[in-house]
Amino acid sequence: MRTFWASVAPDAEARNLEESMTQTGAVAELAGEFRTPRNAFQQAPGSIHNDAVASKLGFKGGTVPGSVHMDQFVPMLLDLYGPRWFETGDISLYFTQATVDAEPVRAVVTPGEGRARLTMYNEAGALICRGTASVQAPDSLSELSLVLQQQTAVDPTKLRILGQYRVGDELSGIPLRLEVEKLQDALTRITEPHPLYAQQHVLPPSHVVSLSHQVRPKALEKVGKSVGLFGALEVRQYRGPLRAGVDYVARTKMLKFTESPKAEAVWYDVVIGDPATGHDIACVQYFLRFMKASSPLWAAEFG
Repeated sequence: MRTFWASVAPDAEARNLEESMTQTGAVAELAGEFRTPRNAFQQAPGSIHNDAVASKLGFKGGTVPGSVHMDQFVPMLLDLYGPRWFETGDISLYFTQATVDAEPVRAVVTPGEGRARLTMYNEAGALICRGTASVQAPDSLSELSLVLQQQTAVDPTKLRILGQYRVGDELSGIPLRLEVEKLQDALTRITEPHPLYAQQHVLPPSHVVSLSHQVRPKALEKVGKSVGLFGALEVRQYRGPLRAGVDYVARTKMLKFTESPKAEAVWYDVVIGDPATGHDIACVQYFLRFMKASSPLWAAEFG
């Protein structure tokens, strides 16, 4: 396999940790510092990240994108797995509570056989997300793999916001590109900087999501007026790392539809490929919730 990491090999502390775990079988919990992720989309009209919109839907303010929380786990995953995690690793998070701009949160990683367990908490001790990570994607026992199996599917013909979609719907040939300037701007706010991001334009997990999220206008163009938010995300890298300033191509597939009293939801994959070779480079799995109270199709019930 190609390698990109001659200058960023795991440090001695990480190697000692790995050797200690191998020799003793002990599970060492790794806890990061409290960080204050920023919401860079507060001014976006009609978005869950907008204070006015989010407050109207019962949130305490415009929400920080769940993808941003992924970046906070990266230093500890590199301690566990080394830089190869950027090539073949995955991270899978199910969000249990939204956060607002600059709300302090701490990431915790518990190593385990086959995969690590991930959790994040705010200062009050409330769980923000739970998940898994591994160094070999895909992981059939990842957080999202298990949640997807456990959730009860709903007949999409009974839905209003997502009623025009069906399981198995696919799109292909969608061009993707994230410019270097956009990454550089984001690095002024990122909770966990890394030289690979700035020097080699490697995309942090949040920006792998941002890259793949460019398909949303095409993949979900029939949704109409409604406010969506991430319920869960999984980033899998097969031939990484992904980089800014590089052209990619995507295909999508609808996997499952679910419903709750407050939301309609869709599970779907975005597979990111190399247009020159045809190889799959990565995949982002989405669990995307659309708030019923934000849609005119539910106005009678939530008006």
